[in-house]
Amino acid sequence: MSQHLTTVAGVTVDTRHFIGGDRAASTETFTDVSPIDGRALGAIARATAKEAAAAVAAAEAAFPGWAATPPAERARLLRAVADGVEKRIEELALVETADNGALLRSHRRGVMPRVAHNFRFFADRLLKLGHAEFETRGHAQHVSWDPAGPCVLITPWNAPLMLATWKVAPALAAGDTVVLKPSEWSPLTASLLADIATAAGLPAGVLNVVQGYGSEIGSTLTSHPDVRRVSFTGSVPTARLIAASAASRLTPLSLELGGKSPLLVFADADLELAAELAVEQYDNAGQVCLAATRVLVEETAAEEFTRRFTEKAAGLVQGDPRDEATDIGPLIHPHQLEKVDGFVTRALDAGARAVIGGHRGHGLYYPPTLLTDVDQDSEIVQEEVFGPVLTLQTFTGEDEAVRLANGTRFGLAATVATGDHERARRVAARLVAGTVWTNCFFVRDLRAPFGGSRQSGVGREGGDWSFDFYCDLKTTVTAPNGWTDHG
Repeated sequence: MSQHLTTVAGVTVDTRHFIGGDRAASTETFTDVSPIDGRALGAIARATAKEAAAAVAAAEAAFPGWAATPPAERARLLRAVADGVEKRIEELALVETADNGALLRSHRRGVMPRVAHNFRFFADRLLKLGHAEFETRGHAQHVSWDPAGPCVLITPWNAPLMLATWKVAPALAAGDTVVLKPSEWSPLTASLLADIATAAGLPAGVLNVVQGYGSEIGSTLTSHPDVRRVSFTGSVPTARLIAASAASRLTPLSLELGGKSPLLVFADADLELAAELAVEQYDNAGQVCLAATRVLVEETAAEEFTRRFTEKAAGLVQGDPRDEATDIGPLIHPHQLEKVDGFVTRALDAGARAVIGGHRGHGLYYPPTLLTDVDQDSEIVQEEVFGPVLTLQTFTGEDEAVRLANGTRFGLAATVATGDHERARRVAARLVAGTVWTNCFFVRDLRAPFGGSRQSGVGREGGDWSFDFYCDLKTTVTAPNGWTDHG
């Protein structure tokens, strides 16, 4: 087998970049390691500024042809990519589970089907895109969405392919070309996506994939004069660096950042449901930006809620994510383990009490943890842990509940559990969040806008909002007279 190929879970993956329709190696590599057992998965091409610039150049060269491709043909090709994903769902699921440690059953049943849906949805949306024409003093006004140009898409490790295609699909539908930079902790399925796109007939240079470290190639990508859009999902500190880099060219940004979302449980709620919602926050070992990690419970219901919660949490199975019975897999990387454990240790030292968990497990497996006796201004309440760690605080009324819920610098999402419809409406209206769920969690429709408030992000994507970002909107005004009939 070629030195540029690796086999993961029986699937062959090319470890080189994908630039201009061809594979490109680098002089250096980095080792991709599985969080499940620490096994090396492959030596991945490590891009320098040279490869990053080459990927942008390929995207720029391909842009005129792709932008001029009729929407119906772009939609057809996106659907062909979706078909290719569906044919390889099992392979994609196996590789991504090995690469990032998330549950294989989730990848098979939910995540990879959603990857295909991302392409189908935006293909369909493209063909419906439009705005009713209107008149001003007899002048016709027409609104159009014009392709913007090459886009740099920087994606995270917690749901690599799903979150990558959440950006790639609308950018391609809009007529833009793409340079995708996946996380160095989980790069493999991005490489497979390049193969799938090529097999589907996507023209060379329309989708490019460069692998490596953001500290080494990020500024080349985000400050490049030919880049017209930058979309990033990740941490606030990294977003600040990206924003500063893109500012030199005034490149428009879409930033989906961290969260410290609340789950508000009122005494009139179905406490069994509320406990289920709380335990659900341990999904993907808590490595979910939307997770409601701050559980706020009305004081009169706190004891009963805690009892139900601990009973349900005790039934969770932590172990190998490839096992169908497993509920919680490992953290992604030793650095992430140190980060999570550091947060918990400092909280315990400051007086917090662990209701469950509160200590390391074996390897990268951190047990589900619930901490109580925490102050609103404490680090564990204010900062994103990004692990299976929840805090529990109590409140005595709506005003206090909302004050606690809104009392961080974040505003990505919120969940409300209540049996009172009017209370749900009142509280949701007062919460600072991009998404509010009532008596449910993680119900997502691609037609809806998605993004965060405060330091949880800038802008919204989803539905037509994605096209608003990835396109240049144009208004054409036409006078009612002045035409010469050459008939």
